[in-house]
Amino acid sequence: MSTPASASATGLAEPTKVAARARGLTKAYGSGETTVLALDSVDVDIARGRFTAVMGPSGSGKSTLMHLLAGLDTVSAGQVWLGDTEITGLKERELTQLRRDRIGFMFQSFNLIPTLNAAENITLPMDIAGQRPDRDWLDHVIETLGLRDRLKHRPAQLSGGQQQRVACARALASRPELIFADEPTGNLDSRAGLEVLGFLREAVDKLEQTVVMVTHDPGAAAHADLVLFLADGRIVDEMPRPTAESVLERLKRFDVIHAMPQESQAEADGGQGADSAPDRD
Repeated sequence: MSTPASASATGLAEPTKVAARARGLTKAYGSGETTVLALDSVDVDIARGRFTAVMGPSGSGKSTLMHLLAGLDTVSAGQVWLGDTEITGLKERELTQLRRDRIGFMFQSFNLIPTLNAAENITLPMDIAGQRPDRDWLDHVIETLGLRDRLKHRPAQLSGGQQQRVACARALASRPELIFADEPTGNLDSRAGLEVLGFLREAVDKLEQTVVMVTHDPGAAAHADLVLFLADGRIVDEMPRPTAESVLERLKRFDVIHAMPQESQAEADGGQGADSAPDRD
């Protein structure tokens, strides 16, 4: 299923403006009668230089979509491109190099090395790859994230928000084409979470990065340019210029529809909801 608004930032945008895209993206687990579709024929474009949030209930396919777009998992059917590179046919070694050179990652866990200071953690992936950072770019990232006076501190000497800022700087250090953030504020208090979301927003606005964030939080999604809503392994809606209130209302509507009997769902969806994907955990 395509994103609903085909002329929007994510829906079938011009190739030169797309950081990543997928066509017919399907991921199935199990076989025969036990098959569960985590993603069901998804078409999506991720616009370059934009902040896209992905939302949906547990089991809707949010993290699966991110993992497939990032080449962290194999597809059951369909195609994925990073820029002009189709990644679905790449070997694992090629995927590893692509992720290292062209993609940045942020996770709920900070994944910092406790024996290294902030500066060393930021450049660690590049050091392992034998690459030299662009010092001007790295300085720009450090200044934007407000880490200049924390570079000599080890993770234990940093707050949770500061540690996630270091993780953000690490994701940005190689100037990747795309940053994937999976629940990046999940382990933070509200103040630190807002701080990190603000820095992700600045990464897009000031550093011209592209960010895709998976989140359950309407407040976090409100920092994005566009929200994609997943349900039953499909993109069922999208919202440009979101606010926390509008996202919450949209999620409530999905909850009501999913609580309806199947016949009522079909009526609410204009007759399009008769066939549903298998249940998920």
